Amino acid sequence: MRISTNTIYQSGISKISSLQADQTKLQQQISTGKRITLPSDDPIASTRALEISHAQGVNASFASGRQTAQLKLNTLESSLASITSLLVSTQSTLVGAGNGSLSDLQRGFIATELNGSLEELINLANTQDSSGDFIYAGFKTDTKPFIANASGASYAGDSNQQLIQVDAQRLMAANISGDNVFQAGGNDVFTTLSNLVTLLNTPITNAATQAAFSSGLATAISNLQGSVDNVLNVRAAIGSKLNELDALDTAGADRALQYSKSLSELEDLDYASALSDLAKQQTIMEAAQKSFVETTKLSLFQFI
Repeated sequence: MRISTNTIYQSGISKISSLQADQTKLQQQISTGKRITLPSDDPIASTRALEISHAQGVNASFASGRQTAQLKLNTLESSLASITSLLVSTQSTLVGAGNGSLSDLQRGFIATELNGSLEELINLANTQDSSGDFIYAGFKTDTKPFIANASGASYAGDSNQQLIQVDAQRLMAANISGDNVFQAGGNDVFTTLSNLVTLLNTPITNAATQAAFSSGLATAISNLQGSVDNVLNVRAAIGSKLNELDALDTAGADRALQYSKSLSELEDLDYASALSDLAKQQTIMEAAQKSFVETTKLSLFQFI
């Protein structure tokens, strides 16, 4: 059977084109460092890589959520630490307030100091974060939550929780509404301090006013201790959440590492093998070109 010259040409060119395509693919793999450059390179591995990449993205989203929650909770903890210090200092101020030897004027001095503490506490209750949001306002983050009035302060925020997805099965509240910090269970710390100021500014003129003063002071001291205990409980809850976030961060980092490892195993190129294959392809290409020249006797081919 005779083989036409055209058939010889087409067969040789087809073989060389195929070798060139293989070389181009290897060079692209080497330049990108990836074994899979198109889904068709390995459909099964490509599908699995897409699944892992999606899971990796979700995991990163949870990590971002945890970072946001940590920032908010740390801001709360810092504010509550200042509030705790203020209330404990106020308790110390009250230690000598019941001393029967104090004059009305001296009790008035204590009242002035406590009034300053009340104003400072209202300022702390209206703390804003780095974005300018009021941290104790619930969802009403652009509204000042506490407004001073004759009885202490009124709450203008709400009791809603700002929930953040910090893991697949965990929604975490990253805020504490002001009514749960300063007015829990009907024990309003602003009212307590306001009543103390009024009590200390009321002259003691007889046994009845002395008895009223002693009773009022005992009630205020008890209420203030309740407020301190509540703030400490809130701080303990925040500390527990921060510890949980640390644990979730560790687990999330482990997952991220595993996802990266799995993707690397699926997609990354074995450079040693690829370079060896490229050298082999080049040798085969040279041999194919020489064979084509010899077969076709087209000496001009060597200049292509």
